[in-house]
Amino acid sequence: MAALESQKLSPTEETEVQQWITTSERLKSSPSDASILEKLNSHLTSRTTLLGTKPSKADVAIYESLAPTVKAWTPEQRTGEHGHPHILRHLDFVQNSGVFGLTVGDADKIKVDLDEVLYVKPPVDAKAEKERLKKEKAAAAAAAAGGEGGITTTLVDRTKAVAETVKDAAVDVKDKAAAAVGAGAEKPKKEKKEKAPKPQKAPAVATPPAPHLIDLRVGHILKAIKHPEADSLYVSTIAMGDKPGTEDTAEYEGQVCRTVCSGLNGLVPLEEMQNRKVVVVANLKPVKMRGIKSCAMVLAASPKLKEGEVDDHKGPVELVAPPAGAEAGERVCFEGWRGEPEGVLNPKKKIWETFQPGFTTTDDLEVAFDGKLVKEAGKAEIGKLTTASGGVCTVKTLKGATVR
Repeated sequence: MAALESQKLSPTEETEVQQWITTSERLKSSPSDASILEKLNSHLTSRTTLLGTKPSKADVAIYESLAPTVKAWTPEQRTGEHGHPHILRHLDFVQNSGVFGLTVGDADKIKVDLDEVLYVKPPVDAKAEKERLKKEKAAAAAAAAGGEGGITTTLVDRTKAVAETVKDAAVDVKDKAAAAVGAGAEKPKKEKKEKAPKPQKAPAVATPPAPHLIDLRVGHILKAIKHPEADSLYVSTIAMGDKPGTEDTAEYEGQVCRTVCSGLNGLVPLEEMQNRKVVVVANLKPVKMRGIKSCAMVLAASPKLKEGEVDDHKGPVELVAPPAGAEAGERVCFEGWRGEPEGVLNPKKKIWETFQPGFTTTDDLEVAFDGKLVKEAGKAEIGKLTTASGGVCTVKTLKGATVR
């Protein structure tokens, strides 16, 4: 707590902290106030702490006011359709993170079951929502015009009448002009000039295959759950920089996201899949995995198989981590192979299958592409996987691993 007291905050942040401390005082006397809880839950929807990502004494104050009450919440109050799951997540973070300086014994902690999610808010289809709003706007405009129906009809009729009069006058003038011309000698027809053949365009130069055609980006996992029909799969909701309305995306917690299935259940703990940055392959053709459409792939490292070895899928497996501060949607490329990716990889060209064998990790635990392992790469170099600013993607412990 001493570290939080000495923390430097901007005047705006100081004001916000004081406001939340005031709110915590109100919650002490009325911890079940629905309007305050709803406001707090909504505020935490897209925030890790009350200030966004920065911890403060306000987080501790809210925890101390609500923890005794939240401990007794029913599953419905926690994660039901009308529950407050973001408050629960926030309090769990405060009681377990060392940055807040709290010492809470296990017996006094709020017990949180990550598998007990009673209600998941369905994602909003951005295209459908846009179309719905458009129709509502058109209907409202039509309803507003309905009250002046008689006037509108009159104006339309008048406009049509004027248009018909002008049209008739134009035809009359045209007929008179034609009669006058007909009285004279007919003019000789002009000979048509032969058109010169258009110069043919040079055929498009085919782009040689290269690792940069694979669209690797920073992704932010907003939530991950177990696949309801497959024991080995997780289903993650991941923001990766797509524009609103992009095909195979939906809005979740104010961000444009894709649904991604990954075979990491049993290899990576579910809690490590929550609210974290990863690297994704964003231009693979979407595929259905046990009934759920998966629209990208999460990159992870595993030990490289020795000759004759068979992959038993038992791990260990480590997620590829982008550099600190990287934003969702930021491109990452291998040094020496930068360029624009394809929209969607053509499965027949087997770009991913060709270059993935070169994806590896170095002795410094950095993710890299080894050109020596893929002849199509065109050069026997090693290029680190980096952002445009030079930050390197890494893994925790696996050296010389396969990354896929």
